Amino acid sequence: MTERIEMSVAGIRDLTNEIKEFRLSSLSGMPLPAADAGAHITVETPSGAMRRYSLIHPSEKPEDYTIAVKREPDSRGGSLSMHAELTEGDSIRIEPPQNDFALTNAEGFLLIAGGIGITPIYSMAQSLSAANKPFQLIYCTRSPAHTAYGKALKELCGEALTLHHDQGEPANVYDFWDHFEKPGREHVYCCGPSQLMDEVKALSGHWPEENIHFEEFKAVEIIREDDQPFDVILEQSNRKLTVPADRTILETIRDAGIPTKSSCESGTCGTCRTRLVSGDVDHRDMVLMEEEKENNVMICISRAKTGDLILDL
Repeated sequence: MTERIEMSVAGIRDLTNEIKEFRLSSLSGMPLPAADAGAHITVETPSGAMRRYSLIHPSEKPEDYTIAVKREPDSRGGSLSMHAELTEGDSIRIEPPQNDFALTNAEGFLLIAGGIGITPIYSMAQSLSAANKPFQLIYCTRSPAHTAYGKALKELCGEALTLHHDQGEPANVYDFWDHFEKPGREHVYCCGPSQLMDEVKALSGHWPEENIHFEEFKAVEIIREDDQPFDVILEQSNRKLTVPADRTILETIRDAGIPTKSSCESGTCGTCRTRLVSGDVDHRDMVLMEEEKENNVMICISRAKTGDLILDL
């Protein structure tokens, strides 16, 4: 597991009714790792859940890190605890920045954001503006009241910015066809709700694949509608826990006060790998090789197919 950095909450402000901005500074005063446009940090939220948040400001020598967190209505503990429990002066742990959504060299850039997806896109706009590189930014939200960083983006981007508000009406969604009708040399970067990204994917299907980039933190579905409760037996702890239909093994173990290791909590990093003693596992991760599945399980996302699971915990 990546060594975590102790941070202090230096500032909190409301961006919208649903989105809060958190400014985090180093608790030790030591220099922070650089963060390029599009980078994110993984935060250990007050609930214990690990969540990834894009960094708002790119910097080679950052004095602090700024993130924006939307309070999700179906929060599984992460965003809700950030909004409800975190206050200025609190300490919080993070993992160093990573970047799976980095800018490439291109003749031009089309940046597309929807809702909270503006966070990495705003960072990119700052970087491109500072480098005097041509770009357009299309930012789709429900209304001006739902538009985080709207004023700052207008000042930064000027005529390069298109703000579109659909008022929550499907008939009013932005029409991207004019941007994608003819393949161009620009690179497209998109982050936002799945509906927005699915639309961009469909419209850009005839473009060179290497020109289209998406930011997706949840590559797999964590909880499914047909999931059922099951029991896990922790062999070392001599405990039996029931995993509810709407919770993961990891969350259930954490709720019971048993220390666990995790990072992505979406089945993509491998940090929560746990030795499987016995049981019929529904493997949902994107990490384990077929030959590893007999004796291992990713407890952040996988479940039991039938019966109990016995874990070496």
